[in-house]
Amino acid sequence: MAQKIQTGLTRRGVLASMSAAAFMNSTRLGWAAAKVAPITIVINQSPWFDSFRKTVELYEKETGNKVELDVNPFAGSLEKQRNSVRASQGQYDLLIMNSGWFAEMYFGGFVDAISDIDPGFKLDPEVYTLGDTVYFDPAKKTMTPSGKLMSVPISPLIPMLYYRGDLYKQAGLKAPETFAELEANARKFHNPPRLYGIVQRGARGPYSVTWDFYPYLFGHGGSVFKNQAEGDYTVVLNDPKGQAALDYYIRLSREAGHPKTAALDQAEVIQNMVTGRAAHAIIVVAAVSQMDDPAKSAVVDKVEFAVPPHVPGVPPGPGLGHWLGGISRNIPDDRKRATVEFLRWFQTKDAQIATAKFGGIPINAVAYRDPIADERKQRWMKPLAEALKYAVNPFQIPEASEIIPVMELGLNRAIAGEITSIQALNSVSDEIHGVMAKYGYSTGKIEPLR
Repeated sequence: MAQKIQTGLTRRGVLASMSAAAFMNSTRLGWAAAKVAPITIVINQSPWFDSFRKTVELYEKETGNKVELDVNPFAGSLEKQRNSVRASQGQYDLLIMNSGWFAEMYFGGFVDAISDIDPGFKLDPEVYTLGDTVYFDPAKKTMTPSGKLMSVPISPLIPMLYYRGDLYKQAGLKAPETFAELEANARKFHNPPRLYGIVQRGARGPYSVTWDFYPYLFGHGGSVFKNQAEGDYTVVLNDPKGQAALDYYIRLSREAGHPKTAALDQAEVIQNMVTGRAAHAIIVVAAVSQMDDPAKSAVVDKVEFAVPPHVPGVPPGPGLGHWLGGISRNIPDDRKRATVEFLRWFQTKDAQIATAKFGGIPINAVAYRDPIADERKQRWMKPLAEALKYAVNPFQIPEASEIIPVMELGLNRAIAGEITSIQALNSVSDEIHGVMAKYGYSTGKIEPLR
């Protein structure tokens, strides 16, 4: 495998860690893959990248096919994808698309339907479809299983509740299922500055506080739009459910959380967990490996994982922050077929169990029923499998890139105390409505909060 890192240099034959190498040397998946053209994958550098790299190396070992990885920072990966799909011939074959921009690729016609490239390709029935975001109906502009298969999941990232299992055991508590239980437990453990009851992300960024607010919003029964699936983009963020969610988020931060919540980004939230300064956090599942890393963590084997809480009568609502693999439309046919072959292999049970052993987050439900999920170090797998049933796709429109910055600013200001929750939700909703009206969506507004 060739790995092209962000400086533009190329490294051949990147070796996996000793444990990964041992696993690959002792494992044969028995995959009879076709011999196909080399492909290039453009991908972001992330906590789960190393496991993906090792899985790609296993694919090369098992099939003899060649893959080059072009690895970039988050924003750099998007820029390269945008440039490549608009060129006369694309540089990249497999686009690893984030939840924040895959709709742009679908709506723009920049990725080919996998079923058009290979009508015989079938998505494994055990693969999570992640809010049906792998499908797209170009006529109706919606993501629905009745549409075409546009991508295969690469990393099914959602937020999970992280909590200190050792403290819970001492206090005789069970994992909270409702927001009321979470708040009560956070208050019980809150003893600043030694220990914060909960640490939350409040900083404004490219996609920061908004994404961490989703489990609270959806878990209170709220939403940004009335019904995306039906094409009804009436903005309902500023309804009583949205207000209850934001008021709760702010109350937790002020009465049982970190005193500088409005300045905390994901790295700081994770740091508070691994240093033993926080009893709870609702953060991306990709951070699980850091909790038991003795080089980073003071709470090795002490953190447990659960489905994010919700209010009674409403299902949990972890927001999707996942990654999908789509095939660029402007590449030669032989490279398209070669990319399909990689995705066909990648989605299989054996490949996904290998991904889990490499420290990755599997996309195939079978992996979560494998004995590996019973291992102590993989204790996050079963709660994640349960949480994925409730995953919510916040946006299925390309204009999300204009809406998210509006939400980032409004939420951050409310958490910082610069404006009230009512002011934040009303102003953000007005701006979102303006964006949707500008692009001709069927939209509307509700009565503002008073």
